[in-house]
Amino acid sequence: MEIQDGRVATIHYTLTGDDGSVIDQSAPDTPLSYLHGASNIVPGLESALTGKQVGDKVQVDVPPELGYGPRHEQLQQVVPLGAFPTGANIMPGMQFEAHGEHGPLVVTVVQVGPDEVTVDGNHPLAGKTLHFAVEVTDVREPTAEELSHGHVHGPGGAHH
Repeated sequence: MEIQDGRVATIHYTLTGDDGSVIDQSAPDTPLSYLHGASNIVPGLESALTGKQVGDKVQVDVPPELGYGPRHEQLQQVVPLGAFPTGANIMPGMQFEAHGEHGPLVVTVVQVGPDEVTVDGNHPLAGKTLHFAVEVTDVREPTAEELSHGHVHGPGGAHH
């Protein structure tokens, strides 16, 4: 059975950056299962996996426009320290949910000054080429519940 829209694909993957450093990977005993065609993974990887079968191994380079998109400099802003909870020890790398004009947005603290904090609303991987090494370990038909929810459920069904 091959991977196609509406099927559940299970993969082991390693995601690396341009310098070869590992950004993310599936645990050896916990591959990633997703519903193909439901936008559960970045479009460039999903497209590259279409038609693959159990046992196939593939190297995929996903450009930013097919991954997490380009960086948008306007999503980096300087905000007053007072906008954060009183007494919070704000540090670079921390993430907070902000409320923007299009709804909630996760921002990452980039820099902390005495009175201001620079935050970035871009996804941390925006603007980067993603390098995936993937092995397909399973392909199956989804349950009716998975299809109606648009994502894969673990053993025993939905847990949400």
